[in-house]
Amino acid sequence: MFSFLSPTDLILWPLMKKIIPFLAVILSLVVISCNKTATFESAALDEYMPMEVGKFIHYRLDSFRIEEFGQKETIVKYEAKDVVDAAMTDNLGRPGFRLIRYLRDTLSNNESDWTPINTYMVVPTPQTMEVIENNFRFQKLKLPIKEGFNWKGNSYISAYSSDPNWDFRYYDDWDYTYENVDAPFTIFGCESIENTITVNQRDELIGIPEDANAYSERNYSVEVYAKGVGMVFKDFIHWEHQPPNGGNPAYKIGYGVKLLMIDHN
Repeated sequence: MFSFLSPTDLILWPLMKKIIPFLAVILSLVVISCNKTATFESAALDEYMPMEVGKFIHYRLDSFRIEEFGQKETIVKYEAKDVVDAAMTDNLGRPGFRLIRYLRDTLSNNESDWTPINTYMVVPTPQTMEVIENNFRFQKLKLPIKEGFNWKGNSYISAYSSDPNWDFRYYDDWDYTYENVDAPFTIFGCESIENTITVNQRDELIGIPEDANAYSERNYSVEVYAKGVGMVFKDFIHWEHQPPNGGNPAYKIGYGVKLLMIDHN
């Protein structure tokens, strides 16, 4: 059986012979584009959180706490020193490092006055730097180190628990975001540290704090890391205002900590 071109087909056929190869090229470019994997050049995570036994960072620490049934806000000042104490494995069998935090009075210059108050772990993985503290597992840094890159840094922390004393729901769904990648950071208003990254973790205000008859809450956390040094700044605060209830007066609970590097080795 034979098929014949109509008069219209005879007119369009030369044009179609030119269009078809052009469409094939466009289609191939679309396929290549869809299959292409984006890659980013990124510094290694351990450049911003170097771990080596004996390494330390010396901080000024301001501890904020609401006391006397929410009627008094107190800030206590210390000197803190975080020391990489030993290489060891975590409870998942992963290699990591144990760090000890020491405190001493701000007026002291004696090494013998350092008192250990806490231990925590840092676990480097191929994609993250994890910090395990007080049984909480934080993904402090994650690849790629790129302006605006974000991740769920608290995804291993449960927001809810059957424990009636559980009070850490405020850790839920935090978006960690890189900002000021490789920018300098100023300490004490004068000394500048080069090549830092800022990790914005949370900036949340619930309710209207000025309204004493309504619930309000504040969650704020940011950390700054310097290349070749580690964490040089931290500012964390959490508080809740509970309104009057059933004859009970309003009260406020909360705490916070601010760390600013003084020295390191």
